[in-house]
Amino acid sequence: MVDGTPLLSIENLAVTFRTPGGLVTPVPDVSLSVQAGERVALVGESGCGKSVTALSITALPPTDRAIRTGKILFKGCNLIDQPEALREARRHGIAYVFQDPMASLNPVIRLADQIGEVLPPMSKEAKRDRILSLLADVGLPDPVRAASAYPCELSGGQCQRVMLAMALAAEPQLLVADEPTTALDVTTQRKILGLMDRLARERQMALLLITHNLGIVASYMERLYVMYAGRIVESGTVKEVLSDPHHPYTRGLLAAVPSLKLERTQLQDIPGTVPPPGRFPPGCAFAPRCSHATPACSQAVPPLYVRDERAVRCPNV
Repeated sequence: MVDGTPLLSIENLAVTFRTPGGLVTPVPDVSLSVQAGERVALVGESGCGKSVTALSITALPPTDRAIRTGKILFKGCNLIDQPEALREARRHGIAYVFQDPMASLNPVIRLADQIGEVLPPMSKEAKRDRILSLLADVGLPDPVRAASAYPCELSGGQCQRVMLAMALAAEPQLLVADEPTTALDVTTQRKILGLMDRLARERQMALLLITHNLGIVASYMERLYVMYAGRIVESGTVKEVLSDPHHPYTRGLLAAVPSLKLERTQLQDIPGTVPPPGRFPPGCAFAPRCSHATPACSQAVPPLYVRDERAVRCPNV
């Protein structure tokens, strides 16, 4: 925002679900921010709480039934306890693109009608012109054909472009892209990400990208948050974090990225798996998988050590 206040500021967010077995908290404590027009990535393995965090911003299902505590400030308004601010953010402020367009689009409704549902009231002719303009903006070669088509008549990449057109229809200030290229081939992935990057720059729109692909982060993002077991374990500019990772988990993620430049007999990985929500170990949740862990790591959750623009949740670095 103009005065330097973040467009989006999440402060000590905790998300808890009621289950038959009791309360489960997949996201115990997350803080992050996105400035107006900034491109920020949230990365981590599957099960780290990235999508729950993203959905919690506007209380989309299933987080609409969760207990959310902390603050989610969008343009200075707390979306957790201000219902009108939440409705306004959903209408005009924040839009989403999800990883599987076929699961997000209605298979029995033409795409023009689906995009039209997002648009404000206007004449039939103006709505059609707006739909065709949006489809052209996202790079579909034949907007007229795409508008009259059903989702099954387009490819996965084309459907993702339609989802992006729907997200842009309300002219949001923040676009949340949750693994938007997972179901696409590598070539299409790059095209979609390049398109999102271009549109974000042209429209001065902030972008929060949820991903586990560090290659994507290096090419398109400005700042980076690394999440593990519902907490941020490292953050900083993309260049600094990827060139000099501090947290053992970040180092493990980078070491696991395949490279044509290195000769390896087998791919590296991080031993073990992300603990399921409700079964996080005491202390540092990453300690059971960490080669640098000490007995103290299992005693208490380490604080986030901040220095300049870098932050890391580990005292052993």
